[in-house]
Amino acid sequence: MRVARGGEDDGGGRRTGSRRWSRKRAARGGVCGGKRESSSAAAAAGRKRVMVVVDDSSGAKHAVMWALTHVANKGDFLTLLHVLPHAGAGAGRGEEPPSLANSLGTLCKACRPEVEVEALVIQGPKLATVLSQVKKLEASVLVLSQCRPSHLCWLSCFLRSSSEEFVEQCINQAECLTLAVRKQSKGVGGYLISTRWQKNFWLLA
Repeated sequence: MRVARGGEDDGGGRRTGSRRWSRKRAARGGVCGGKRESSSAAAAAGRKRVMVVVDDSSGAKHAVMWALTHVANKGDFLTLLHVLPHAGAGAGRGEEPPSLANSLGTLCKACRPEVEVEALVIQGPKLATVLSQVKKLEASVLVLSQCRPSHLCWLSCFLRSSSEEFVEQCINQAECLTLAVRKQSKGVGGYLISTRWQKNFWLLA
């Protein structure tokens, strides 16, 4: 397990940290040092890259676990991308960003060791960074957390939160299948899934 911090990322943001969990201590596909296994080679082997945008919200953690259990298969890559808007973002709001990404990665690897997991922490504009990383890493599926609608229904008809705007822009602009996921309440169960073609599709599993 190797960690890299600092340095400019050629996807439009500044990479502040990265980590990869692998069954082999010295995997040739590591993100830090050496050459990452090409997406074309992975595709040839029937492996895909699933990218999940994470933050310190419970919704993002639900999205990670949903992607891990419903989208990623044995041998696939699961990339956890945490985008920081500026230096020090996240400080004083729960876990520090690198710790958050690493803890989620460790959890994923413990739940499904057959999936290759990596965590990336990049500083930059959120939408541009996510779109550029999807293209750069040739992700097959992008998974986002979907916020619950505002209780002020009359106001939400006119105003949408920045997170809702972000999700919609990713769905419409990302160069891969993009899924927005929201866990239903305990009384209902299942998940609501939104894509470019379907909004709030209820998935019971």
